[in-house]
Amino acid sequence: MNNFLLSVIVPVYNEESNISPFLKRLLPVIKKYQYELVFVDDGSTDETLAILKKEAVRNERLKLISFSRNFGHQSALTAGYENCLGQAVVTIDADLQDPPELIDKMIQFWQKGYRVVYAKRGKRWGENYFKKTTASLFYKLINALSDVPIPQEVGDFRLLDRKVVDYLNRLPEHSRFLRGLVAWGNFPSKDIVFERNERFSGKTHYPLSKMVNLALDGITSFSIKPLRMATYFGTASGILGFLGIIYELTRKIISPQSFVIGWTGLFTAVMFMGGIQLITIGIIGEYVGKIYQEIQKRPRFMIKEKINF
Repeated sequence: MNNFLLSVIVPVYNEESNISPFLKRLLPVIKKYQYELVFVDDGSTDETLAILKKEAVRNERLKLISFSRNFGHQSALTAGYENCLGQAVVTIDADLQDPPELIDKMIQFWQKGYRVVYAKRGKRWGENYFKKTTASLFYKLINALSDVPIPQEVGDFRLLDRKVVDYLNRLPEHSRFLRGLVAWGNFPSKDIVFERNERFSGKTHYPLSKMVNLALDGITSFSIKPLRMATYFGTASGILGFLGIIYELTRKIISPQSFVIGWTGLFTAVMFMGGIQLITIGIIGEYVGKIYQEIQKRPRFMIKEKINF
């Protein structure tokens, strides 16, 4: 049953060498369906936009959204969701780490009634031990802190039903962690395990700094447990400090000759308390920053140009 519109959203940033190989693999997969192919250029500084404009002339089903500058991967996906029309919506990156051939299987599960079909990473080729370990720790940490279970080893390669896309478009928050927002809706879901390939060419656009920022966005968007942990740390430190005072005063009364004033203990206590305070201030600062961004109510992105819409 192919009497539906399939939307494929592809966020791109400096992917000039990947566009043509990506289209060669994607188009044979989706040409059997009624489809629209929505590229979102996230402020590329290479020839990505020029290449996409040429492709849009050759294929009127290829639609292009161009940002005025780089707003980030989650904003690019959001723009795609807000501008697509399909009953089934697939998001995929253009670096060919995620195989376009998996889309057929996603559609099969969607037609069986699943509203969300995740592509779950099994083997991850071309990624070093550090990247794999930090990714695994991230999912374990966010699930330990979040009240909403978020599927592990799942990225942004997924299929969403139109109802899920409409639900995402209605959510008002500025700072978006889409992997968590999709899970928060608790729609019927299915995951498909696949082997993730190396990038076809170029370097990853998700270095450690961006991974850390994504992790912080995910944690602060879906849990207030870090704030509670800061309270617990502060309480525990206060109790330990109070017990230390009682201990030293008691020892001075019972055995004055053994009471020795030393700088080592004082230095350790100051460093410990200072560290706890800085961590607590940092945690609070992350949440205050979220509130500040939401109050500003600035748009998530600025569209410079649209083609074939």
